[in-house]
Amino acid sequence: MQTKKTLPLIHNYRASSLNEKAPAIIMLHGYGSNEDDLFSFAPELPEKYAVIALKAPLSLQGMGNAWYTIHFDTTDNTKFNDIEQAVKARELVAETIDDAIEAYNLDPENITLLGFSQGTILSLAVGLSYPEKIKRIVALSGYLAKDMLVDGYKNKDYAHLDVFQSHGTEDPVIPVQWARDANESLKELQIKSVYKEYPIGHGVSPQNFYDFRKWLG
Repeated sequence: MQTKKTLPLIHNYRASSLNEKAPAIIMLHGYGSNEDDLFSFAPELPEKYAVIALKAPLSLQGMGNAWYTIHFDTTDNTKFNDIEQAVKARELVAETIDDAIEAYNLDPENITLLGFSQGTILSLAVGLSYPEKIKRIVALSGYLAKDMLVDGYKNKDYAHLDVFQSHGTEDPVIPVQWARDANESLKELQIKSVYKEYPIGHGVSPQNFYDFRKWLG
């Protein structure tokens, strides 16, 4: 059993059942949450995976944490992302992945990102910007923000990347059409993907969990 190491981001850690070069699932929580949220999935995930749940760097003053600021325009209730902060978060997560591989002796060719909401948006940004670092993405209740990707991302090699994307048809936070649009963008990039919808709001239903767990298996 490995002890928890120091990484650029605060995190929760569950060791793999393997002694070395373990596959890993790295979790990115949603806006206003923390490293404990998605980590609650860990006991139900395959034991071969090391599980690392990261804590976003921005504190929301008693309301959890965020990967980047969402600006709300009170005049029409629209919102938009702080792209500069989002790009910094993208780079910080990419750095943390490299450090985690070294610190925990992980398999660099078998890294899965699992995100929810804002964590999904960032997971897709990291995975599509640096596909050489990521093997799989579990993208729950999010969308693809192309302005968070590196320049020239369309020329990247995505041949080995797999994505499981899911969304609630009744999601009041992120419209399901945004997720459908993201799935079309993945197809255009010839990224292998599975897309599923569930009759729920902004969350993860038991069936959704079972489906992505089976996909991971």
